[in-house]
Amino acid sequence: MFQNRYEAADFTIWRGRIDSRENYDAFRWHQWIKSLDLRQPIGEFTGKMGFALLGFCCDEGIIRNNGRKGASSGPEGIRGELSNLPCSFSSEVSLFDAGNITCTDGELMKSQVALEQAVFRLRQAGLFPLVIGGGHETALGHFRGQADFLRQKDGKCQLGILNFDAHFDLRPFAGGGNSGTMFRQIADDASQWGEMFHYFCLGIQRSSNTLELFKTAQQLGVDYLLAGDIFTNNDEHIIEKLDYFMQLVPHLYVTVCADVFASSFAPGVSAPQPLGLHPEIVLKYLKHILRTKKVVGFDIAEVSPRFDHDRATASLAKVIIFAVVDTLCRLKGLAR
Repeated sequence: MFQNRYEAADFTIWRGRIDSRENYDAFRWHQWIKSLDLRQPIGEFTGKMGFALLGFCCDEGIIRNNGRKGASSGPEGIRGELSNLPCSFSSEVSLFDAGNITCTDGELMKSQVALEQAVFRLRQAGLFPLVIGGGHETALGHFRGQADFLRQKDGKCQLGILNFDAHFDLRPFAGGGNSGTMFRQIADDASQWGEMFHYFCLGIQRSSNTLELFKTAQQLGVDYLLAGDIFTNNDEHIIEKLDYFMQLVPHLYVTVCADVFASSFAPGVSAPQPLGLHPEIVLKYLKHILRTKKVVGFDIAEVSPRFDHDRATASLAKVIIFAVVDTLCRLKGLAR
């Protein structure tokens, strides 16, 4: 299953300005990133810190959810924006492009299982997964890959989810999963494993979630902040809520759905939000989360180049990914 849904990295995407071919201080990501073929034995990473980009080229969850398809091209679009980022980290940091998991036959669950296996391999190798979607159904495969690794390593998962999103994505999935069911599926996984479901969602829009979804969130013990509450509450209140949640678990998984942002910043999404969050607000809380040193994986989803304006949404995803890498490197004393 994994082999049939995996593509090695296309390095024709990784191109851009070259200020120097010898001076590392002038390097950009396209000059530093290396290929990592997950079909081959990887071995354990022995460097100071290693990041692995992994694409999930999938629209099937969005199609099933009656959304605007186009996110399957997100990984390519985001990589194109990442190419010219400066290498603001030490040369002891490694960047890898681990290729893509694809879904071209409508078999969503098979592709999510392949993503799960790919994330598991990256964690086994000692690399930090940076997964780029694809629809937000990306989250199910990514989370399960992390959970598989933690259960093998520690005997239990204990992985909290922090989701920046306008939607709970807690809908029923009796007819099959889609881009609005992932966290309900994860809640069921937790129940089957006899584990707690730890989920915090920031940026919820009242106009984008039914009353039933709010009731489901309450029943499952989900913590959340409305987008309006983030606008009106002071930082101290929000940080206090975040800190309380984060102290409950030893590991955190962070996922960003691009529709959490105001459409003026992120027009290229399946479900635009005119009154979504400002990117600076998200970056502030994202960096606070990363500074706990508990985050084991990150992804960003729902970037649809076909609806983008001047690549604004892909460029925003680039800035978010840069912030993740830069913050984690600073925490290890590996920033320049």
